[in-house]
This record gives sequence, C-alpha cells and structure tokens, in this order.
Amino acid sequence: MPVLRWFHSDRRLSADLTVTGRRSGRTLGRAARPPGKVVGMGQIIEFPSNGHAASGYLAETDGTGPPGPGVIVLQEWWGLVDQITRTCDRLAAVGFTALAPDLYHGTVVPLTEPDEAGKQMMALKMASTAKELSGAVDELVRRTGRPQVGVVGFCMGGGLALVLGTQRPDAVAAVVPAYGLIPWPDAQPDYHAMTAAVLCHAAADDDYFTPEAARALEAELAALGRDVTCHVYDGVGHAFFNEDRPEAYDAAAAALLWDRTVAFLHEHLG
Repeated sequence: MPVLRWFHSDRRLSADLTVTGRRSGRTLGRAARPPGKVVGMGQIIEFPSNGHAASGYLAETDGTGPPGPGVIVLQEWWGLVDQITRTCDRLAAVGFTALAPDLYHGTVVPLTEPDEAGKQMMALKMASTAKELSGAVDELVRRTGRPQVGVVGFCMGGGLALVLGTQRPDAVAAVVPAYGLIPWPDAQPDYHAMTAAVLCHAAADDDYFTPEAARALEAELAALGRDVTCHVYDGVGHAFFNEDRPEAYDAAAAALLWDRTVAFLHEHLG
C-alpha cells in the first residue's frame, strides 16, 4: 500500500534554528576554485563522470568515526553559490557526507540577475548533466562505503533530485525536493522507476512550484505506491530557505524545512 502524508504547515512553528545569511558577492563568470581548495568546512574535489572529471563541493564529518551517509545537494539556478556550500557544511555537522556537484562548471550568477540564471538553467544539457549526477552518486558510495545515498535539491535542483531518483534507483534511497522545478522538456522523470522515499517541500505563495503542483506530484507518486510526504508552508514564497535572499528568506519556515529534512535523511539513510 502507498504511504502518503500531506501536511499544511504554519510557518510560525518550530523556529528554534535561525541562520543569519549573507548575500553572495560573486559575479557571473568562471570561479577560481581548483580541486583541493578549501571553502568553508569542506573543499572542492574532482570525481569521475563518464570518462571525464566533474567537480563539486564536498563536506565531511569530523573524521573521528566512520563516514556519515552520503547526501547530494543540488543547486538553485544561481550555480554553486555560498548558500549551497553552507548547506553541505550544515549536513556534515549533523553527521552526513555532503557533495554538491558544480553543474555550471564554475559559472556563478549574481543573485540580482534572475534572467541570466534562467538562461544558464535552460542551457544545461540533460544527457551530460545526468552523467555528472550519476558520477556524484558513485563518488559518495565510494567515499562512504554505503550502497545508498540521499538527494536534496532546491528550485531547479529539486527537480533534478527527482530526476536522479528515477535514474539511479539502485542507489538513491531518499529524495528531498524543495520547491522543485523541472523546466526541461527532455528531463521529465519516469516515476515508475523510482524506489526512493520522497519528502516534498512547497511554499503556499509560490507561483513557480505551486501547492497544486505539489499535490499533483504527491498523488502521482502515491498512486505508484511510493512513500511520499508533502509539506506546504503558509505565508512564504519560492526560495524561502535561501538565507542569502532576504526578500525571500523566512527563518521559521526554513528551520522547519531543515529539521524535517535532517530527520527524514537519518530515517532512510541511517
């Protein structure tokens, strides 16, 4: 029988974890981030991807015990910005091994240029992106020694998290899309292939990934017998988890999303 849970959240609840953000000052172009460069708690690494080298930001636990479960973190349409690397750091701090692949290959779009971010997003080639994501899965499996990983994604990264869940059902056990979009015509996922549990986050005032779209996703996955839980957060809009965007960020809703996500990942990954 399908496991289906639908929740409508009051954003005023569970506001015990607040992150003070800062706006990224980086500009569009190639970021000088060679492999091995330390950024925050982690570092930029290279990993194999279909015969080529891909790169990403890796944050690990403190090293006093075995590696924590692997979690892939997928960017919004801005690129591999500070908010994404900090999310990896936060996951490492609660016991996970987190890897954010750099899907724009060094290009970072300023948070004040959404039109350019949209162009970068739509320029992604899904065939090569899928290979990079699969390579990231294999890298975390290798580093952690665990056969399964989780995927967390925001905006376009949320959509890609769902896509990856359908493409690597052998290894992806938990998928967390936050207001996830799939704007690419050639990337529509076949949910019949997905075996992972899904935790979906949506904003009540989101014009991009609407509550209706979240309900449709929930219904489709539930009809296939998947374990799916959807939360809608009242009084907030798209990108409410991004603390570097004060016009969108909501501390209480972000804290609740974080707590639920961490608990979900621990439940399904250990």
